[in-house]
Amino acid sequence: MFKFKKIATFLIVGTLAALGRATMVQAEEMPMAGIAVVLDDFYVNAENSDETAVKKLMEEISIQNNLAFAQVDNYVNIRSKASEEGKIIGKLYDNAAATIISEKNGWYKIKSGSVTGYINGDYLVTGEKAVSIAKKVGNKVAVVDTTTLKVRKKASTDSTVLTLIAIGDDLKVTKELEGWAKVQVDENTYGYVSTDYVKLQTTYEEAISIEEERQRLAEEQASSQAENQSQSQNQSNSSSSSNGSNSTSKGSSSSSNNNSNSASNSNYSSSGNSIADYAVQFVGNPYVWGGTSLTNGADCSGFTQSVFRKFGISIPRTSRSQATSGTRVSLDNLRAGDLVFYARGGTINHVAIYIGGGQVISASSPSTGIRITSYNYRTPVKAVRYN
Repeated sequence: MFKFKKIATFLIVGTLAALGRATMVQAEEMPMAGIAVVLDDFYVNAENSDETAVKKLMEEISIQNNLAFAQVDNYVNIRSKASEEGKIIGKLYDNAAATIISEKNGWYKIKSGSVTGYINGDYLVTGEKAVSIAKKVGNKVAVVDTTTLKVRKKASTDSTVLTLIAIGDDLKVTKELEGWAKVQVDENTYGYVSTDYVKLQTTYEEAISIEEERQRLAEEQASSQAENQSQSQNQSNSSSSSNGSNSTSKGSSSSSNNNSNSASNSNYSSSGNSIADYAVQFVGNPYVWGGTSLTNGADCSGFTQSVFRKFGISIPRTSRSQATSGTRVSLDNLRAGDLVFYARGGTINHVAIYIGGGQVISASSPSTGIRITSYNYRTPVKAVRYN
């Protein structure tokens, strides 16, 4: 949901008791907290039957030692110093996560998103309670770590292959089993993948800075004004068209049939079409890296996030994170309002909004700004539906 920053990491080397035996565990570059907590980068000198138990212990150690969650009615202020007199520099909303840097006199120094500051400990939960919340609010995905991953009907190498997924792509995890993960392939298809060929990641919501919030509010006000102007213009055009219509009955029937076919071919959705109609009014506005303003400049994911926010739909901040939430849909079954993702080197790096008719709109580049293109101007790798 918020601007991506590099996640701090630490190294754990220790001995844990797993299934009655002492097992040496080494976790390399395990993130403390933030946009993604990666739990797979370690080696276990034991049989595969021990790996799940050790992994869960490692996850809980990571959360208990470093991760905190806001537990408030709405949000808690992040301040510039450990005092109620400190300047408010950001907000951490309920169930959003923060990395704990230090603690003193009941105040935590934390980092979350782009914000580093202080929060009164009364509004945060840590330790075992944080572990419990993390399991409830985290969004777990499986990132493909092999050239072509087989998704099977059952958790067995003898089971039928449902589909193949490319390296760097990701799937929403709905359940973890020993050596397997149940994943959602699209809105109607679920299958199983071997955890030997994926990296499991968990994402959490993060803080928003005061500057980011001000920009969002200004953007929402500008968007509201633009929408009101658009509605007034549409009403005026509709009135003029109605007064000037002298179409014959046969002509009206033909027009009705054409409209019906068009809606069918584009997989009509009133909410999706509203999103598409709203987005296209910003064509020609500038691309700004890290921006979220529909009028003054946005990058690709800032553009999609801001458009969806207008319709009360909250989506993450980066294209990679946006691709891991929502409901995956087939690229052969796109409808207006769906998000279409593109990758380079196996990693998602661009997102656009499908507007129907084989076209998408996106904040493309500094030289082109927000523009409409064919949905396959680059090879799309994934589509997700939020509406």
